[in-house]
Amino acid sequence: MSASSGPVEISAVILAAGSSKRFGEPKQLLVLDGKPLLQHVVDVVASCGFAEIVVVLGHAADEIEAALELPEGARVVVNPEFAEGQSTSLRLGLASVTPDSVAAAIFLGDQPRLSRAAIGQVIAAFRSSGARVARAVYRGTPGHPVIVARDSFDEFGARAGDTGAREFLASAEDILEVALDADPPQDVDTPSDFDSLQ
Repeated sequence: MSASSGPVEISAVILAAGSSKRFGEPKQLLVLDGKPLLQHVVDVVASCGFAEIVVVLGHAADEIEAALELPEGARVVVNPEFAEGQSTSLRLGLASVTPDSVAAAIFLGDQPRLSRAAIGQVIAAFRSSGARVARAVYRGTPGHPVIVARDSFDEFGARAGDTGAREFLASAEDILEVALDADPPQDVDTPSDFDSLQ
């Protein structure tokens, strides 16, 4: 499943710049199973053989970066405009991808139960299809990862505000939806979400 040994180089971009207003502390640092919540996402993404991992931080970036153990090939970029919405982090992440990669897989930093198997299925489908965009669909529910070909980076990241690329995904006609027989990984948006994971 290694992107670096396969025919298509794919970078991973993890969006984790939010301010976690509902928690009163950075949710990226909440301890789950003995390590920071964001570390779970980094670890599962690192196990999938991407060409590189770009972690986009914003709020409390120094504190969060200090708490992470980044694997080889991973690096942090800091979004000074994170308060303007997730779209700013998406654009920065895509702009930070190495020129050697022909695509980027987008992940959310608050989905610690993301499945390596699901990631692998989306990677395989993207590589074999030639699609501009491929996204995971968990029993009918669209989710992440979303893999975007480089020639769609500008269009994919063009939306403003906190919706990320949802408008693009809702209107584009040539998206490959990769059906997965699994429940979507839970977002940790509220303290009750976090409690339910423990």
